[in-house]
Amino acid sequence: MAWQQFTITLVSLSLISLLIRYGVVSGIRISDVSNISSGFLPSPADGSRHTNMLLPLFPPKDTSRRAEISRRHLQKSPASARMSLHDDLLINGYYTTHIWIGTPPQKFALIVDTGSTVTYVPCSSCEKCGNHQDPKFQPEKSSTYQSVKCDKTCPCDLKRQQCIYERRYAEMSSSFGLLGEDVISFGNLSELGPQRAVFGCEIAETGDLYSQRADGIMGLGRGDVSIVDQLVGKHVISDSFSLCYGGMDFGGGAMVLGGIKPPAHMVFTKSYFGRSLGWQQPVLQY
Repeated sequence: MAWQQFTITLVSLSLISLLIRYGVVSGIRISDVSNISSGFLPSPADGSRHTNMLLPLFPPKDTSRRAEISRRHLQKSPASARMSLHDDLLINGYYTTHIWIGTPPQKFALIVDTGSTVTYVPCSSCEKCGNHQDPKFQPEKSSTYQSVKCDKTCPCDLKRQQCIYERRYAEMSSSFGLLGEDVISFGNLSELGPQRAVFGCEIAETGDLYSQRADGIMGLGRGDVSIVDQLVGKHVISDSFSLCYGGMDFGGGAMVLGGIKPPAHMVFTKSYFGRSLGWQQPVLQY
């Protein structure tokens, strides 16, 4: 019986230490431990007659929800593509960012346009494209390039072999070309690695698109071939992007495709998607 009493004493001491640690009980003498096996704590030293009940502790019966929450916390958050902005509104009339297409990568400076739904660059076969700051895209030199075959989901070329796109803008400029798919890289600042995406390979352009220095357009609008929607559809970024313009007097800035941790003073305006296909716009309050 001595070893049983010793075991009960050790268990009781452990339980009391936990209760004292979390503030449940205090001021218990070691000599009173032997009385705890009955399920009650000893009466107070002042002689009062009330009794303190010791309630047993049990582990939770269902830990599935807690395990699920833990798994969610362990899941890696989507990456984001952080990119620098160049040029300015006063001198150039636009802001650009740089992307690299193909294997090996070919560099392009594209106008950041939230109203366009297609990203496109001049193709090497384009005879009606202007002289821009970078060489035309050469799909024949990219080992990862593939044309987008014609089907019911896209308009087709005259031979009904390849998907095409056409965009016309309010200032009377236009772009026409073929849709292709290749690896697109977002630069050294990007957490997001190279991704395969569909883009336009221009074979004709008019108006300001023909005369501008920038190579093409990076379309950030809503659409099946939007670069943002493609990345969101692949679950590699969250459904958002951010733009920070450096100002008309000195230009530059930054862009992030994907989520960011907003500062405490950022307030988001509501976006009524039933009336507009626009994005939610954060408003900074100072």
